[in-house]
Amino acid sequence: MIISERVKNINPSQTLAITAQALKMKREGKKVISFAAGEPDFDTPENIREEAISAIKEGFSHYTASSGIIELKEAIVKKLRKDNKIEYKTSEIIVSTGAKQCLFNTILTICNPGDEVLLPIPCWVSYTEQIKFAQAVPVFIPTYYQEAFRLNAIQVEEKITPRTKLIILNSPNNPTGAVYDVEELKKIAELLLKYNIYCICDEIYEKLIYDEAKHLSIASLGEEVKDKIITINGVSKSYAMTGWRIGYAAGPEEIISGMSKIQGHSTSNPNSIAQKASVEALIGKQDTIEEMRKAFDERRKYMVERLNKMKGISCLSPSGAFYAFPDVIKILEKGIEYNGKKIKNSFDLSDFILKEAKVALIPGSAFEAEGYLRLSYATSMEDIKEGLYRIENILK
Repeated sequence: MIISERVKNINPSQTLAITAQALKMKREGKKVISFAAGEPDFDTPENIREEAISAIKEGFSHYTASSGIIELKEAIVKKLRKDNKIEYKTSEIIVSTGAKQCLFNTILTICNPGDEVLLPIPCWVSYTEQIKFAQAVPVFIPTYYQEAFRLNAIQVEEKITPRTKLIILNSPNNPTGAVYDVEELKKIAELLLKYNIYCICDEIYEKLIYDEAKHLSIASLGEEVKDKIITINGVSKSYAMTGWRIGYAAGPEEIISGMSKIQGHSTSNPNSIAQKASVEALIGKQDTIEEMRKAFDERRKYMVERLNKMKGISCLSPSGAFYAFPDVIKILEKGIEYNGKKIKNSFDLSDFILKEAKVALIPGSAFEAEGYLRLSYATSMEDIKEGLYRIENILK
């Protein structure tokens, strides 16, 4: 069998692999607690579910326009105007099968082979592989625990070369929970204009922010910089609709048109029923978002406090999303032995915890950040308490 070099060059998702392993163990009757999944544990709000049922009853189950129904695009335009202070036309909006497809289509539309894409790390697992799939080159910009994993404009400018085409910003960040400083984002916006660089702003966790953190959509900083921005979002995290697979992108019409071409020849339109339900998500009542955020906040505080009490672990309090990202370098330096060999890296450690404590979590190496683990607190407080107890017990 001959596999293309393009496919050989990309790595499988570690998050999906570990989640699959945890599910396999559960099917075998093992009592696995998962801190691996990147999805809310809440049900989709009832008003959204009812809208989907109505769409089915009304026979709204056929093809739609490839780039999404006009009602949903109009709802997205209203949402971006109200929440993000950005003005778009419906021709500058595309609806896709999740925010992941929006990201993929954007990178393929903008990047030529050999173009460089600036990527702050730690970063979500699929950014790197999508860049490589487009035959572009990921250029990593490290952010640091000591600076709460926040990016600064000086770091960005140091990495810019004549081949730089694009930068990807994810705030609130997966996996660190960092929310980038507003003033630094304004400086980065100036760099986009200075060096003629495009920017993907992944804002999927924008509603899940804690303490004094503030979210800024860079595209709101003016028409000139807006022409360099592709804002990506979706209904998955804010409305507990991960399985509905609806994401959207807003940006310059030429780029959105290019993305629509790709989509027209790959997946065509996103699910028709899910689109109808997403209209209700965006324009209907919004109180469930705050209910979820408050629950996540309570879990966040508990998880961070417990992790910091464990010997060899240090964990910052995340400002957004629903992940804790503890430093476990001291544990790795101790050289725990497991199955006759030393645990040398975060993947080995996460494998050890899964098999011995039956707790699933994601190694930092999946996010270009060796020496860390990612734990999702998008699960019940009962499971959080039990899972952390198991981890602490096994590490003793």
